[in-house]
Amino acid sequence: MDQCVTVERELEKVLHKFSGYGQLCERGLEELIDYTGGLKHEILQSHGQDAELSGTLSLVLTQCCKRIKDTVQKLASDHKDIHSSVSRVGKAIDKNFDSDISSVGIDGCWQADSQRLLNEVMVEHFFRQGMLDVAEELCQQPCEVETVIPILQMRNLRSGEESGLSVDPSQKEPFVELNRILEALKVRVLRPALEWAVSNREMLIAQNSSLEFKLHRLYFISLLMGGTTNQREALQYAKNFQPFALNHQKDIQVLMGSLVYLRQGIENSPYVHLLDANQWADICDIFTRDACALLGLSVESPLSVSFSAGCVALPALINIKAVIEQRQCTGVWNQKDELPIEVDLGKKCWYHSIFACPILRQQTTDNNPPMKLVCGHIISRDALNKMFNGSKLKCPYCPMEQSPGDAKQIFF
Repeated sequence: MDQCVTVERELEKVLHKFSGYGQLCERGLEELIDYTGGLKHEILQSHGQDAELSGTLSLVLTQCCKRIKDTVQKLASDHKDIHSSVSRVGKAIDKNFDSDISSVGIDGCWQADSQRLLNEVMVEHFFRQGMLDVAEELCQQPCEVETVIPILQMRNLRSGEESGLSVDPSQKEPFVELNRILEALKVRVLRPALEWAVSNREMLIAQNSSLEFKLHRLYFISLLMGGTTNQREALQYAKNFQPFALNHQKDIQVLMGSLVYLRQGIENSPYVHLLDANQWADICDIFTRDACALLGLSVESPLSVSFSAGCVALPALINIKAVIEQRQCTGVWNQKDELPIEVDLGKKCWYHSIFACPILRQQTTDNNPPMKLVCGHIISRDALNKMFNGSKLKCPYCPMEQSPGDAKQIFF
């Protein structure tokens, strides 16, 4: 990530210079406009006077032209300085990022089946992002990764070949609805989300979701912001809290207590925290999480997660590949099923629990799962098979003897 920080630092310098240059241009041009406007006014006032003023006017106009020329030349010179800063960004990218990553690729990876799966993942990603036309266009294009770039650039492009993907309307409709609701939430319109939550109430309750209550809470707060004019409507709307009284009693009490301060304004009351703007971003996240759960989807796009993980792992893989080639030990990494080193992707990419056997110091797998002994200690099945003697097994961590058949497989 140091490479990204370096490039970002250079980019920030360029953006800072652009901002300063824009302010300088605006200030300089405004001064010229004011100067020439005042000069024009003086010339109009002196029109028809003695001819002796003609020489003075000529000198003034010459000075005006010189001032304009000097200002333009200075702005052009400053603009050239920005070009050098922009070029440094390009050099920083070339220096910190390797444009050729083919050395860590797997030959023959993109066969027909894997290419089709990749296209399906990309189509789902575009559906998630609300880019429905791009997803439909991808289905009409040849089955190649490079196809995506011209699709994004020219969405009306057509091809005689097709990728073999078909967009089922039932697959697209949920994403259309979810994106419509999210766009409404971003502009603080709650009605579409409330209608969706009410229609899916039973499933949301089954997964212990508080989405519907939080949507009603936000709508109630929006009524409170209208002051005493919305008091009657707010009291009427409070009936919607009745189904949630058991689990959200304290929150409802706070909302009802805020009605006392409608006359002086919620922003001037102890309940000012109800107006926190961050709750709108939170409701978007909660809606996305619960809606994806109902659809059986992960909250984050699999394509985005895979791409982010690849960006983190790629520098380490390129470095180890260079070391392997330098030391001429190419057989260490066959690029098939395993990596030559452990790549730490960070906690954001931890989706599955990992257990390493304390005896064999190996990670457990489906073929070698973790086993819980009667005493409570856990070892791998391979370690269990190697340690028991006859019909007895002695725990390696405590003196308890037990039968190997009493060990139970556990699931994290």
